[in-house]
Amino acid sequence: MTAFALVSGGHVGGWVWRETAARLRRAGAEAYPATLTGLGDRRHLAGPGTDLDTHIEDLVQLIDHTDDPALVLVGHCYGIYPAVVAADRRPERIARVVYLDAPLPQDGYSMFDQVREQMADAATRERMLGQAERAEDGWRVPPPSLEEWRRWGNVADVPAEALARLARLAAPHPLGTMTRPLRLSGAAAGLPASGIFCTAGGGMSTAALQRLIDSGDPRVQWLADPRMGFFDLATGHWPMLSAPGELADVLLRAAAGEGQRLSAGATPRSVQDR
Repeated sequence: MTAFALVSGGHVGGWVWRETAARLRRAGAEAYPATLTGLGDRRHLAGPGTDLDTHIEDLVQLIDHTDDPALVLVGHCYGIYPAVVAADRRPERIARVVYLDAPLPQDGYSMFDQVREQMADAATRERMLGQAERAEDGWRVPPPSLEEWRRWGNVADVPAEALARLARLAAPHPLGTMTRPLRLSGAAAGLPASGIFCTAGGGMSTAALQRLIDSGDPRVQWLADPRMGFFDLATGHWPMLSAPGELADVLLRAAAGEGQRLSAGATPRSVQDR
């Protein structure tokens, strides 16, 4: 039986996966939505010392306390940062890492480091880095208001009721989780991986990634590895709210090794793992 550990992005907890997790279970899989310290119904557990290492340990404990021999570890947005380090610490328990509309964490970099150096859009870069100045008591970044979710959150296709729930349940996010650099040993470098791009709003897509690989950018060449598979979802950044059924289907396909393969100088091809 395929088992998924689902790690959400900033300000939200495991509740955001409710519909997708239910659909995965109906398909015969197991699903473990993670709620990281300080988020969701664990918001009261955060403090000034809550940082990326705290969230990594949350996921290591989740992995250690499941009976499944291996998990498909899904990281959405910010959630990919603790996810990749948890995979690095427990590679023998991870069947695949799925990057769900997420960046590519780099050893020695914090999320803010990557935003500062690699975010091309200046307005988005400054808005994200400005979260440090907005932090209450020096460590809690307030959640976006409903209007801010609409303006900045790429919530395309999210129903009004789900968007209201997102704004109501979003929690302050611990600043230290975004400023602490991650450390990778390389133990998980050989794990199969998948990428899912949410393309509504002009975000990254499989075709755009192929162009980056063809450009010779050294940061992305490893993505042409045949163990990597890619999918495009024509929805906004919150597919677990806007397209939970489609997302569940794609996650099951990713777990089975499906997806488009990329290679330098070639058009992506749709295959299954052999």
